Amino acid sequence: GGAARLRFALPSPLARYVVPKGFVTIDGVSLTIAALGKSSFEIALIPHTADRTTLGALQPGDLVNLETDVLAKYVRRALGKA
Repeated sequence: GGAARLRFALPSPLARYVVPKGFVTIDGVSLTIAALGKSSFEIALIPHTADRTTLGALQPGDLVNLETDVLAKYVRRALGKA
């Protein structure tokens, strides 16, 4: 089978660190952002990742641990926009 698209709410304090095709970590799994909206983002979850992580069992409304790309934080800080 193909990849499943999962959409997650994007908390506004993290939005400045999320870019299209950038990276995000959800429950300890590093993933590429497939689509980005103003208040949400999507990832493509391939069957291999779904089978070997807890992400395959997620249900709408489940809470997840969300971490943004640390490189984006360093760049913003270097540019004085932290």
